Amino acid sequence: MKKTVSIFSSLALLAGVMAGCGPQDEAKPKENENEGKTEVSEDGMPPKPEKLVVWEDVKRGVALEPAIKAFEEKYGIKVEYKEVEMATKQRDQLRLDGPAGTGPDVITVPHDQIGQLVTEGLIREIQVDQSVLDTFTESSVSAQMYDGKLYGLPKAVETPVFIYNKKLMDKAPETMDELYQFSKEFTKGEQYGFLALWDNFYFAHGVIAGMGGYVFKNNNGALDRNDIGLNNEGAVKGTEYIQKWYKELFPKGIIGENGGSAMDGLFNEGKAASVMNGPWAFQGMRDAGIDIGVAPMPKLPNGEPVKTFMGVKGWHVSAFSKHPEWATKLIEFITNEENAKKRFELTREIPPVKSLINDPLIAEDEGAKAVAIQSQYAIPMPNIPEMAEVWGPMATALQLVANQKAEPKQALDEAVKTIKTNIETNHPSK
Repeated sequence: MKKTVSIFSSLALLAGVMAGCGPQDEAKPKENENEGKTEVSEDGMPPKPEKLVVWEDVKRGVALEPAIKAFEEKYGIKVEYKEVEMATKQRDQLRLDGPAGTGPDVITVPHDQIGQLVTEGLIREIQVDQSVLDTFTESSVSAQMYDGKLYGLPKAVETPVFIYNKKLMDKAPETMDELYQFSKEFTKGEQYGFLALWDNFYFAHGVIAGMGGYVFKNNNGALDRNDIGLNNEGAVKGTEYIQKWYKELFPKGIIGENGGSAMDGLFNEGKAASVMNGPWAFQGMRDAGIDIGVAPMPKLPNGEPVKTFMGVKGWHVSAFSKHPEWATKLIEFITNEENAKKRFELTREIPPVKSLINDPLIAEDEGAKAVAIQSQYAIPMPNIPEMAEVWGPMATALQLVANQKAEPKQALDEAVKTIKTNIETNHPSK
C-alpha cells in the first residue's frame, strides 16, 4: 500500500458499526445444511467443495497461479481467481457480492482495513495451528490480529528503509549519530546528506516509536483506543529529535503536501546522499540513473532501532464463504515457504516468512533484504477504525514542529487532545 501517506501506506490505512446480524449470522457453519447431517472427513475437515474462489490484487495473478495448481493437485479442489484492485475495490465489492452469494471465499487486503472489515461482518476469524503462525515474523502475524483474534495470514510486507546514493556515500551508517555527522559535513548549498518526510506521521512514527512513543497501547493483540502514547515522554523526545534535523539540516521545501515530490527530485538529481523511503521508490530511483544502496534504518541515539510503520498485505476468509475451513486451508497453502518464495520471484513482493530472510534469493537482493530485516523491528499500522482520527492531528503537530512554530510537547498535547475528541465523536463507545 503505497505511502506518502500513500503507502503497504499508505499511509493509512486505516471507520463502521458492528453488524449484529446478516453477514456474520449467514456465515456461520450450518450443521444441518445437508438434511441434518454433518459430514466430516477422516482428517477432521468437512466435505470438499467443488470450487473455491479467490480475489487477487491486479497484476499479481501470475504469482497465484502456480500455488493454485499445486493446491488443486494435492486436494482435488478447483480454485478460480479474479484480479480485483486490493486497496479499496475488494472491500467495496465484497459489501455487495458477499450478501448476494456471488462473492469469493478468499480476499486480499492491506492489514489496516481489517478492523473495518470485521466490524462490518465481512471477514471471519480463522483458526490455524501454531506451527503455521511460527513460520511468519511476529510483527506480520500481529498485523493480522484484531481485538486479540486472528483474521488472516500475511502475504507480503513493506516498510520504509534507508536508501543511499553509492556515488555519494560509501556505505550505510550504523547509527543516526553517524548519519548526523555525515550530514553536517556533506550538507551545503543544494546538497544534503540525508532527507526524510518527518512532518508526515507515517515516516515520523519510526523515530517517535523508537524513542518510546506509541499510537494505541497493544494489549495482547487488542489495541486500546483509550491509551494513546503520542505525547508521552518518549514521543516528546522523538519529536524533539525530528525538530533538530529540520532546524539544522533539512530544507524547508520538503515540508507539507509537496514534500514527497521535492525529496524525490533532490535524490534523483543526485543532490541528496540518502533518504528514508520505501520499496515503492526503488524503481524510480534506478530509472533516474542512481546506483542505490539499501539498508535497514540506522539505530537511534538511544540505541533502539527506528520502529517504522509496516504495511502487511494478507489473505482473509470471507464471512460469506460456505467453505471456511477449506478457504483457510487454501490460505495456509498459498502462504507457505515454497509459494511465498515463488511469489517473490514473480512479483518482488517481500514475504514475511522467517526462513526466507536468509534465503539467497532475498539475501542477495539488497532492497528485499533491507525491507525484510527492517520489518522485524517495524510496528504494524494500527488496524482499528479509530486510526483514521490520528493522521490529521499528528500531521498538524509535526508540521508546526518542523516549521519551528511550536514546541514538541505543546504540539503533541494538542494533537492527542484532538484525537481523543474525534474518537469519542466519530466512534462512540459500544
